[in-house]
Amino acid sequence: MRRGEQRGRAQRGYTFVAVLLLLALVSLGLSMAGPLWSQQAQRDRERELLRIGTLYAQAIERYRDLSPGSLRQYPPSLDVLLLDTRFVGTQRHLRKAYGDPVNPGAGWGLLRDQQGGIVGVHSLSQAAPLAQGAVVLDDRVLPPAMRYSDWKFIAKGAT
Repeated sequence: MRRGEQRGRAQRGYTFVAVLLLLALVSLGLSMAGPLWSQQAQRDRERELLRIGTLYAQAIERYRDLSPGSLRQYPPSLDVLLLDTRFVGTQRHLRKAYGDPVNPGAGWGLLRDQQGGIVGVHSLSQAAPLAQGAVVLDDRVLPPAMRYSDWKFIAKGAT
């Protein structure tokens, strides 16, 4: 074997070790960043839950406030918030049916009054929220919660 061929092999060995070290450093960095990304994703889903829950509470309030006649009724289902057929013209209280961002595919828990109308919604997730203490939204305050399902988005004036 010639002398130049041996050098080439030795250099390739050092390159391999350098690539392994670089891979180990990148893996270490990703393992440290992973939990931070996960927590940020949960924080975003939590923020989205608060926004959508507030939208539902406001839509339920509008449905009740726009009830024809003197009897104020709550919606019998969430679907009527999308297209209110109590009027001659098209009346929409929500643009679309929003899913629960912290518990996708599970739907919403419904809070009903004595007549069976929906007065509010809540998540069905049993996960613990990141937000500690009371949550202050634009026009309402949610008390401290141990689980996402403890946050109740209720229309103002509901009993």
